[in-house]
Amino acid sequence: MTAPAAPAPFGARLRRAMDARGPLCVGIDPHASLLDAWGLADDIAGLTSFTRTVVDALADRVAVFKPQSAFFERFGSRGLAVLEDATADLRAAGALVVMDAKRGDIGSTMAAYADSYLRPGAPLFSDALTVSPYLGYGSLAPAVELARASGCGLFVLALTSNPEGAEVQRATAADGRTLGAAMLAHLAAENAAERAAGSPLGSFGAVVGATLGDLSSFDLATGGPLLAPGIGAQGATPADLPAVFGPAVRNVVPSVSRGVLRHGPDAAALRAAAERYADEVRAAVGG
Repeated sequence: MTAPAAPAPFGARLRRAMDARGPLCVGIDPHASLLDAWGLADDIAGLTSFTRTVVDALADRVAVFKPQSAFFERFGSRGLAVLEDATADLRAAGALVVMDAKRGDIGSTMAAYADSYLRPGAPLFSDALTVSPYLGYGSLAPAVELARASGCGLFVLALTSNPEGAEVQRATAADGRTLGAAMLAHLAAENAAERAAGSPLGSFGAVVGATLGDLSSFDLATGGPLLAPGIGAQGATPADLPAVFGPAVRNVVPSVSRGVLRHGPDAAALRAAAERYADEVRAAVGG
């Protein structure tokens, strides 16, 4: 009996998707204010209509989507059902889904979080998951192991754009490195084997804010993707990416949420906004 083929690693799939559809991640963040701007009620019907419109308009043309789990969780089990349907439909249309849940815990609890998002067949099975390493990088081991086995990826919080993040991420560890730098080094080690095997991109990425300015003091060359929130409403532009990310800019996955979603509910306007951002990023990074 022939053994099933190993799943293609997330990093390789991500590079192919961005090359084919453009280097852009669209966040699906159904804020109450955004629902209101679309003329929708802040209830399960509004959430469903909003999510369905985004999926129908963009699923077959955007490389990556990043649903923010919290905005679905606030509606309880019915909101999670909307998220489950959207995740499955996005992936069926050939897009990659990065679940923005920022999970982080230890032992069997971390393993349970990993099972929820990274085990094939799980209702919320996604291509990648955002995780928090600030219980110690080693606490992520169950998610790292399952992601590797399932062909999935992780995006680890390293240098986030919120001002409060610096209190932890730029604190100095015993070895003299900042904690953010230490997380980047861990990710480089995770990606080494995939890169040595010829993968164009490792599967273990960092979250690095596009609004942070010059990051030349950090080694961003982890071999994996750099998920970069902050484009659009938070003030960063695609043209800022080379100055922020330097030689690692080709591995950036710029994430835009309100910059695209504010053009809804008109499907054509959503598509035009996503295409414009992808074109601007492509021009800025030279690919």
